[in-house]
Amino acid sequence: MDQFNQTRFPATARSARLAAFGVHLLTALGVGLALVALLEAVREHWAAMFAWLGAALIVDGIDGPLARRLDVGRLQPDLSGDTLDLVVDYVTYVFVPAYAIAASGLLLPIAAPVLGVGIVMASALYFADRRMKTDDNHFRGFPALWNGVAFYLFLLKPSPLWGTLAIALLIVLTFVPIRVLHPVRVTRLRRLNLVLMAVWAMLAVAAVVDDFSVPVPVTAALCAIGLYIVFGDAFIRLMRPKKT
Repeated sequence: MDQFNQTRFPATARSARLAAFGVHLLTALGVGLALVALLEAVREHWAAMFAWLGAALIVDGIDGPLARRLDVGRLQPDLSGDTLDLVVDYVTYVFVPAYAIAASGLLLPIAAPVLGVGIVMASALYFADRRMKTDDNHFRGFPALWNGVAFYLFLLKPSPLWGTLAIALLIVLTFVPIRVLHPVRVTRLRRLNLVLMAVWAMLAVAAVVDDFSVPVPVTAALCAIGLYIVFGDAFIRLMRPKKT
């Protein structure tokens, strides 16, 4: 029996470490998906680009719970999951979308490359800012959700002037201490937030499948949810009765 236990438990420990390493591989898959998305963007296959970025979002949504469940931090202490996650997030949330925004033809030609550079530089500073989240899990400043910005740019197709001004404003808002909702981690109205995100995801999939040729009600719903995520906290604070 002792010999059985000596052989059994090390094997179990090795399996646990391999499973933990598999979570890191899953996280790293995000940059692979981002590369495929970039290749599609270079070919101007925009809907396909967003589909691959959507797949990266799914990976980003499941690797964290898996890491906690499998105790990855303890079993793979030599690999920093937080650093890996930041690398993947920067590529998928910032770099590939910044290319799409700059190359889309939806901005003023003279401003597009300048704004693309502004996006990647401002977001790099934002990712390095230790104050990027508040104590109650709101983002401080516009949270570098440039994949979402690119999505709305292709969905709404504003005039080049308005598109350029909107991108410039969001770059500035990166450094303004507005509070932006994290729809998963903020506890206030969390059920409502999760429901809205589920609805948004379904509508966004429909928009990508239809190459952004969706009915006006779908566009309106997507815009309403997006405005709620970015400006909902400010609106709630504005409407909250002042204490006397």
